[in-house]
Amino acid sequence: MTQTYEISAVQPFRLDLTVNALRRLPTNIVDFLTPEGDYMRAFHANSRRTVCRVSQVDEKTLSVRIGGDQGRAQQILHLVQKVLGTEKDLSDFDKNAVHIPWLAPLVRRMRGVKPPCYPSLWEGCVNAVVFQQLSIRAASAITRRLIVAFGEQVEVDSVPVPLYVFPSAERIKEATEDGLRATGLSASKVATLQRVAEAIVSGALDAKRLEESASQDVMKILCEIKGIGPWTATIILLRGMGRLDIFPPNDSGALSNLGLVSGAAPMDSRVLLDALGSQRGMLYFYLLLARLESTGEIGRPSFERISREIL
Repeated sequence: MTQTYEISAVQPFRLDLTVNALRRLPTNIVDFLTPEGDYMRAFHANSRRTVCRVSQVDEKTLSVRIGGDQGRAQQILHLVQKVLGTEKDLSDFDKNAVHIPWLAPLVRRMRGVKPPCYPSLWEGCVNAVVFQQLSIRAASAITRRLIVAFGEQVEVDSVPVPLYVFPSAERIKEATEDGLRATGLSASKVATLQRVAEAIVSGALDAKRLEESASQDVMKILCEIKGIGPWTATIILLRGMGRLDIFPPNDSGALSNLGLVSGAAPMDSRVLLDALGSQRGMLYFYLLLARLESTGEIGRPSFERISREIL
């Protein structure tokens, strides 16, 4: 059974831009952008798989079609709101960005993007660890192999390629080192992921507790796990917890993207981040979209790239 629901988004909102910032590349096999501009994902909730499809009705309204058991519909709707950042008011960032000459045009072009957030702390940790010191394409390829090997495949009649449920912490905790290394992960990253999985499964790393803590306190807790440093912790906070008050330190990709957007404009990064205020983390997503815009990746449907490059 499929049921349709509507949820509101703080204006302005653009689903396509937000999904592009979420998935990074069209070859992402968990977060899909359809040729119609819809967002599709298979969620794992209460030990059951649920497929949802999100369409934008207007600037402030989204239509969410949920297949399967409707008893978990509210839980899925909450996850959709979290993943797509629909309740985030970015007026403070916009107010500050308009005074930065090289940034203001990018913010205008990407008007409506919201800060995407992974549905779970675990997924945020995995993505942050895998992307350590790798290019976006290399890390994305490893992540795809990890998901295919350890995630759950879901066939959907209207989709030409399968969707995948992101692998659970329990699944990675119990996996063999050889199995994880076969995806392209280094031995150190395998060890880090399994330490994180153990911490989450045991409750030592508790998402609710972290949500109630200040960002700097969360940073300290995360950095106590061997293999997680300041950069990784910041990415977890930004992409896995929706914290916009931080910006990843010494991020080579962000610095490269910054150069792409600002050109020869002189700047002090600390002054820049201070000028952007408490929502400075949005700069990370705008710079990512600028890079994707330069390579023609924005708005490209997931299916054609996945079919050609992966399957």
